[in-house]
Amino acid sequence: MKRIRRHTVHRLEPHGLTPAQGRALRVLAHADRCESPGRAIRLNELAERLNIAPRSATTVVDALEQAGLVARVPDPADRRAVGLRLTAAGRAAVDLLAQVRQEVAEEYFSGTDPADLAVMLRVLRTAEAAHARRQAEPDADRTSAAPPPAPAAGR
Repeated sequence: MKRIRRHTVHRLEPHGLTPAQGRALRVLAHADRCESPGRAIRLNELAERLNIAPRSATTVVDALEQAGLVARVPDPADRRAVGLRLTAAGRAAVDLLAQVRQEVAEEYFSGTDPADLAVMLRVLRTAEAAHARRQAEPDADRTSAAPPPAPAAGR
């Protein structure tokens, strides 16, 4: 997986996008498209979704704003607060990210049996859904979760 990540980073460098910026753009795009279109996300909410410190999120957003990919907008519910929205250039950058990730995946997995890819996708989606459920549990003690069962011998 590190090779895929490195190859993706290399392909995004000419566009001036870092992995942290790409993740932030994807979070903002997902919130706008899927959760509540037109709603701006506050910086602390972005930091929480990225699982980074608010100060780190500020650094990422500052760079995205300077590049014209994100705009800070007033929060109508709280005049002291500021929301974050993708600009048209930011939406284009999200599309570029998706295209590069798709191309890298196609390069990396070309020649892989489609049945093997289907199994891999099913396992990854199951793991992601389980992780999302655990993360959504309030006050869940994540340290006491039992480890997954070991694979059966001979498989």
